[in-house]
Amino acid sequence: MKFRTIDTTALRVSELCMGTMTMGWQTDESESLKILDRAYDRGVNFFDTADVYNRWVEGHPGGESETIIGKWLKTKPRDHIVLATKVRGQMWEGPDGEGLGRKHILRACKESLQRLQVDYVDLYQCHAPDPNTPIEETVDTLCELIREGKARYIGVSNFPGDLLRKANDYAHTHYQCKFICTQPKYNLIFRKAFEEDVLPYVEESKIGVIPYSPLEGGLLTGKYKPGKPLPENARHTLNARAPEKLTPQVVKVLEALEQMARKRGETMTQTALAWLLTKPYVTSPIIGATSLQQLDDSLTASGKTLSQEEENELDEVSKGL
Repeated sequence: MKFRTIDTTALRVSELCMGTMTMGWQTDESESLKILDRAYDRGVNFFDTADVYNRWVEGHPGGESETIIGKWLKTKPRDHIVLATKVRGQMWEGPDGEGLGRKHILRACKESLQRLQVDYVDLYQCHAPDPNTPIEETVDTLCELIREGKARYIGVSNFPGDLLRKANDYAHTHYQCKFICTQPKYNLIFRKAFEEDVLPYVEESKIGVIPYSPLEGGLLTGKYKPGKPLPENARHTLNARAPEKLTPQVVKVLEALEQMARKRGETMTQTALAWLLTKPYVTSPIIGATSLQQLDDSLTASGKTLSQEEENELDEVSKGL
């Protein structure tokens, strides 16, 4: 496993980050612990979660993923792990049950640390913007958590470029700290939103990029085919509409990706991740897995990059998506 440094910090992370959204939902605790162990044994030191995982599932209050990770961390040296979680989603009832206001963040952080069974997280991220809270209040509170030693660094997810700039300018001016990374949805067939809006600021400020959904929910693995029924293991709500994404251009991208992967002697998963790892602004794509087989396929992408010719070919066929 290769490692990269986030931003100008001393935070060195594996070039593939282990995402844990499905843990406690699509994978039970036993299987989740096996997946975490395999990732760690293969060199992954960067693990990403969120307090809200998996509150959207009926009967789940949220916090399931963090709880599983907390149990797992008891078996590993804490200082070998870069642990990231997120705040924003609704975790309890009432006016402060969600958002990026001070009251919600302070309680949410306390409860995340309790579930994770740690004194601090390495990276605490805003899961999404909160239009009902001034960004200054959010930054004030996050920087307070850094001063108290509950978070080493802060980041954002799903923030537009202008809001990220405003938040970082305020953080730097008032606290001499900054958001060190952004976590956008970004992959070979979902490029435009990030590249046109956020990437200019990323390149200007040199902050890290930790893309989620690098395989577009499995679409870039080749398991979804036009006119074919959904695979049996993909019929949950997050992937049920995957066939609707198979536009003519997306089909062309998948065909080009499949052909390239075959020439390179690897899976479509590995080539799709190699495309991201080739981008100089990408720090660590977030991979997910519901089985050890899926995980091993993704982890094999570590160290892979595309040639200039291969990168240009995939860039051109996916242009505008």
